[in-house]
Amino acid sequence: MENSIKISEFNESFKPVLFSPKKEEDKNDLKKLLATGKVMFFDSFDLQLAELIKAQNPSRTLSQEETEEKIKEYYSNSGLPAADNGVWVYYPWRNTVVRILEEKEFVTLRTIRNRYKITDEEQELLQKKIVGIIGLSVGQSVAISLAMERCFGEIRIADFDRLDLSNMNRIRTGVYNIGLKKSWIVAREIAEIDPYLKVTLYNEGIIEDNINDFFNLNGKMDLLIEECDSLPIKLLSRIKAKALKIPVLMDTSDRGMMDIERFDLEPDRLIFHGLLEKFGPEENIMSRLSESGKEMMMSLLQFDNLSPRVKFSFSELGKTITSWPQLASSVFLGGAACCHYARLLLLDQKIDSGRFYVDLDKIINFNES
Repeated sequence: MENSIKISEFNESFKPVLFSPKKEEDKNDLKKLLATGKVMFFDSFDLQLAELIKAQNPSRTLSQEETEEKIKEYYSNSGLPAADNGVWVYYPWRNTVVRILEEKEFVTLRTIRNRYKITDEEQELLQKKIVGIIGLSVGQSVAISLAMERCFGEIRIADFDRLDLSNMNRIRTGVYNIGLKKSWIVAREIAEIDPYLKVTLYNEGIIEDNINDFFNLNGKMDLLIEECDSLPIKLLSRIKAKALKIPVLMDTSDRGMMDIERFDLEPDRLIFHGLLEKFGPEENIMSRLSESGKEMMMSLLQFDNLSPRVKFSFSELGKTITSWPQLASSVFLGGAACCHYARLLLLDQKIDSGRFYVDLDKIINFNES
């Protein structure tokens, strides 16, 4: 544990450290941490406990006195000193320790407002799922939405890139994170929402050397959400997902386009709905990239279906801009949509392969001049 305490900001400080006051070793490590004089402690345990007690008594409103009495009863039943209940969570990147409920109670209370939109049985099933996300610009919004709804037990996130100031028109974070790995930013945010969730990072992005681990290590992935800019990785990840019968979701953050490929139900389905069929057999598609990469990307994007302003932006690439534009509103919409359909898919509800649009401009009959 001592090594965990000494984690520096740029040495894997995306993992929270959990201390159980029930364990003597953890209590001693916590005292050492306090002795440094550099760590802030936040203890809202009684507030969480009061809320938990109210949630367990939904048929009537408890008075302040009744709630306090039940808190005393909780501590008495635990058989421990009041201060030894719960779990202390250390966030190295914030030099902060927070006391929270133990995992079962924490999860129950944190998801209580999901109830009936997501049933208890469904919530429990989702905790067994493994979701992978490649690309953390659009992918950040997907990952955070999934974490907030607790739609997974483990999330594997892959991105080699670091945060630039220009990314912050669509990545929700602070300027203090400029230069930090995008994967660390997402992992930290998930940990601050729910330190009991398992987050596995692939900081080098997805490459041929790690793609097998990404999909299979410690359990086969249940769903891939692909949001990267790299055409080779788009192709490689789908070829792998298809071979493993893993479904794939993608959002392009333009016109609310959602792309779903149910390789789990249709293992012989052509990748990208057959949009690359004219470039030859799938087993040879990677070898065509050098000569036909640009044409492939245009085929995948279905250029005629893009919004007028994104179409125009392609004529400005390499002239006035270095990459196509994305807006926070579109990225957040796509993140929410990906989360929604991911949850339905993971719960075995009927979700078909295909492409469809949640085009806000069309919904209000907006005509762009």
